[in-house]
Amino acid sequence: MGRRGVGRRGDELSEHILFTAKDAFLELGFERASMDVIAERAKTSKRTLYAHFESKEKLYLAVIELIRGLYLDKLRSPAEYAEDTSEALVQFCGRFMELRLWTTAIRMYRLAIAEAERFPEGSASFYDAIFTTAHERLASFLRERLKLGPKASAEAADDLIGRIMHPRLTRALFGVDEVRADLPGDDTVSADFDLKPIRKVVAMLLNQRSS
Repeated sequence: MGRRGVGRRGDELSEHILFTAKDAFLELGFERASMDVIAERAKTSKRTLYAHFESKEKLYLAVIELIRGLYLDKLRSPAEYAEDTSEALVQFCGRFMELRLWTTAIRMYRLAIAEAERFPEGSASFYDAIFTTAHERLASFLRERLKLGPKASAEAADDLIGRIMHPRLTRALFGVDEVRADLPGDDTVSADFDLKPIRKVVAMLLNQRSS
């Protein structure tokens, strides 16, 4: 059975509303996913919904924070993947990409882009949740392992992320390539995820930094 609002209270009900709202936003878009629709899907009253979230904008921002937590738990930090610097980078970047190349993630990116002009705060929060923290974790690892300064490590992280995302993420966003429908596993990169392009980029970065 799915999550239902009946009989739920406090934090449990708030969490239930957030998961319901996430699905509604992804399916209908921000504008069409009204508070009436979300309350109906959550099996709760509109009054109760507003008691937990005073506006649809606040609810949307709360959904983004929910996604941030779920995403970062699955991403972890580079050092947790392997002791070897190269392999840690490959596995972290592979996981970084794998979590972007599945149906729900792609739909959320499209939603954030579509609402960027109307609701820039929401789109900026989504970008921060999905990209900024991952960049910080990667830059911190590069700073420690490669003995880089703050600016150099941030630039190296930018370069690495940019190289591994293009063109795979762009092609997925525009529907050129198919994306997986199921959520990637909890701990490691899936066995069928192609890491060859990422290994090439990581090797290039490490060779440049060692020369």
